[in-house]
Amino acid sequence: MTGRVYLVGAGPGDPELLTLKGQRVLETADVVLFDHLANEELLRHVPPASERIYVGKKKADHALSQDEIARLMIACAEAGKIVVRLKGGDPFLFGRGGEEVEALVAAGIPFQVIPGVTVPVGLAAYTGVPLTHREHTSVVTFVTGHAPASIDWSNVSGSETIVIFMGLTTLADIAARLIEAGRNPQTPAMAVRWATRPTQQTIVAPLAEIAARVAEAGMKPPATIVIGDVVGLRERLDWFEHLPLFGRRVVVTRAADQAGALSKLLTQAGAEAIELPVISLEPTEDATALLRLSFYDWLVFTSVNGVRYFVEHMERLGVDIRRWPPRVAAIGPATAEAIARLHVKVDAIPESFVAEGLAAAFEQFEMTGRKVLVARAAEGRDVVPEALRQRGARVDVVDIYRNVVPPDAPGRAREVFAHKPDWVTFTSSSTVKNLLSMIDRPTLDGVRLASIGPATSETMRKHGLIVDAEAEPHTMEGLVRAMILRT
Repeated sequence: MTGRVYLVGAGPGDPELLTLKGQRVLETADVVLFDHLANEELLRHVPPASERIYVGKKKADHALSQDEIARLMIACAEAGKIVVRLKGGDPFLFGRGGEEVEALVAAGIPFQVIPGVTVPVGLAAYTGVPLTHREHTSVVTFVTGHAPASIDWSNVSGSETIVIFMGLTTLADIAARLIEAGRNPQTPAMAVRWATRPTQQTIVAPLAEIAARVAEAGMKPPATIVIGDVVGLRERLDWFEHLPLFGRRVVVTRAADQAGALSKLLTQAGAEAIELPVISLEPTEDATALLRLSFYDWLVFTSVNGVRYFVEHMERLGVDIRRWPPRVAAIGPATAEAIARLHVKVDAIPESFVAEGLAAAFEQFEMTGRKVLVARAAEGRDVVPEALRQRGARVDVVDIYRNVVPPDAPGRAREVFAHKPDWVTFTSSSTVKNLLSMIDRPTLDGVRLASIGPATSETMRKHGLIVDAEAEPHTMEGLVRAMILRT
């Protein structure tokens, strides 16, 4: 049975600008053919077993020719596969989508086209330069700049706003032709590279000077040029490049299935989040202490992961999840929230979200003779158990999960640190130790380091690292806030 091809606009670069329909189609794909301009973060939506094929489309550096791409789409569809052709920007705006659809029609292949946020529209929003404005322009012209001699610039020059695709390498020629056709040499102009990404680069200058300024800055493709009075609004309307962490490259060392929350916060602050999971979590083999759960007066959790693996062990052991001890303690609000989702009341949350704070939270309770079970990581600190024993409690510790090093982490670390980042974030002592087992200590020279809290900071200092920022409160939000305050 013949499959189907979807031409999907990947948007201008920010992966969150993908349409909901585009995401839904990616989630069903058997094969994805993606361009250089399509953010590879979007491939996270693709099922793990699906095939991903890079088809290039850089200027003068095509992994596959246009004809080869068309033949590949057709062959995959004829094999009964769902094919997604993921294209930067919008397929039908200088994306050669029309040519690809014509090839599909000729071959009798069913297809759909899913539009994307075009690069000029995304660029306009993320540079503070509206392409239309009642007081400045009501006419916008889109033009391709790779062959200036083929364009009648006398027809283009009078347009109030001109957007030029693929014109960076011919910008001097284009500017000269526009001026010769009557455009004012002092018309505001700008060139924008990697629009909507944390790596966005913007150069603004009069039309007569823009090519020289681009050359001085060493700007390379891909870039888009905007010419017109609306460029003058950028100084007042720009917001993206004023985000507090704009352009900073920040390494996130959390486990792969947990890095997303911190990465999202960093991205919202304008940073480029680079995920380098140096720990992976897995359940321990023996958690039989949970079979006697009803024996205890207190159950203590020292992390969100503790709650997660507690539930997994309970299900594996066949223990009724409702058999909680009378009272439950959590090290912080995130852990308490995870417990609350299980419809269980939390009786103790410390003011300071660290082990010392959790131990102090028990001072309001009579603990002599109380039976306490602490569910934690195998590498957990003994601060809480020892403090409770000193108060007269009978304490048992059950290690319900452990941290291990992902097998691909050392290779990934070499890739990440090939270009020195601005920040590295550590969210546990294990992330510190594991990263330092993969890279030489001097690799972190000149890199600012951020810690989730005192215990992690202590580990960093023991290994000769400087703590440039420490979260307060000791949460992901507090970590990003601390980095902002020290940037």
